[in-house]
Amino acid sequence: MTLPDTTTAHAASSSPIIRRGTFAALGYRNYRLFWYGNSISFVGDWLDQIALNWLVISTTNDPVMLGLVNLCRGLPIMLFAMFGGVVADRIDRRTMLIWTQALAMFVAIGLACVVAFFDASIWLILILAVCRGMIVSFNLPARHSLVYHLVPHEAMASAVSLNSMTLNLAKIIGPLASAAIISGFGITACFIANALSFTVVMAMLLMLDLPPQKVTRKQESFIASLLGGFAYMGREPILLMLVLVALVPTFFCQPYIQFLAVFAAQVFHAGASGLGLMTAVAAAGSICGGLLASRLQRDARRGSTMLIFMASFGLSLILFSMAPTMYLAIPVLFAAGAMHIAYNSSNNTILQLTVDDAYRGRVLSSLFMTRGLMPMGTAAMALLSTATGPRLAMALMAFVVVAFAAVLWMRMPQLRQLKV
Repeated sequence: MTLPDTTTAHAASSSPIIRRGTFAALGYRNYRLFWYGNSISFVGDWLDQIALNWLVISTTNDPVMLGLVNLCRGLPIMLFAMFGGVVADRIDRRTMLIWTQALAMFVAIGLACVVAFFDASIWLILILAVCRGMIVSFNLPARHSLVYHLVPHEAMASAVSLNSMTLNLAKIIGPLASAAIISGFGITACFIANALSFTVVMAMLLMLDLPPQKVTRKQESFIASLLGGFAYMGREPILLMLVLVALVPTFFCQPYIQFLAVFAAQVFHAGASGLGLMTAVAAAGSICGGLLASRLQRDARRGSTMLIFMASFGLSLILFSMAPTMYLAIPVLFAAGAMHIAYNSSNNTILQLTVDDAYRGRVLSSLFMTRGLMPMGTAAMALLSTATGPRLAMALMAFVVVAFAAVLWMRMPQLRQLKV
């Protein structure tokens, strides 16, 4: 397949000096502002997520209900992400981001009100989770499509890895901060803090120095644009394979982060502090995985490296599920976090560098539909757990990913040999 022309795509952020290395993307003002805003927002999101997961499992003691809440957050993403991608290709992406951030802020405020005044009604929580998922389905395609316009081609691997590293640094700060906030001020305060974080993102977006987005196919209908995205991917089989590589681990392995609440409560009997510790350890590993993917920028753009990272991710989770105690499980959990983000960064970088910008929102939205699969995978793992127990449920699902990576390595050489 042919690579897209990057000469004009990065006009707003290019520089005569080509910056290389792990932190190269931070040398560009637009990306730096975007990164600052995302850093605050990611911490707020994890305050929200850890507090909500612990609220559900501590009040219901039901893994199925935990899975249902996360399903309500993720299913709308899977159903509407492609529509969000069409919108991201038809209107200014920064404007779209500002509006979705504002709506997400109001949902966060609503969740705080439900916990404070309606005694944490599970049904109201489920409704707000659906609303949040629908907003995210439009936010993600615009957010990740915008990154391509903030740095030049040479710094894309750095930008993708830094974004992943920041997200996972937030996994350390967020859980630890949520534990402190819940202990000192109650769960409602976590949701309020998350709502405030959205204002920082909107301020940073307004400060970006970007030309108006060049929007194509203005005369094309919404449905025609949607179908055009599918047709484009159909003409580029390698894109379909890359999306498939994202789909399978998302469903079978990524739910492990949500399922740590079950391991903390029912397997290791470690309580909220144990949940915070395990989540932080996984995030610390993820930061190291992001550094690895960014440091090995050329390797991170190879299909073979991506498949090795993916298989290692599944294998680490199998070993974690077999650990007899939490403290023996922690080192393996660190490795799982590292391989998770290394695989994910590699996949995302390859996609960013191969897709035509006119179809960027639609193609990336198909990738972010996998976000909806993670809660579905959490629900599947929860149901399997009721029959086999948490340990075997996680091990069986992780084994699917290891086997999938082995099959791709042996049967699909075009993916293994891919370089961009």
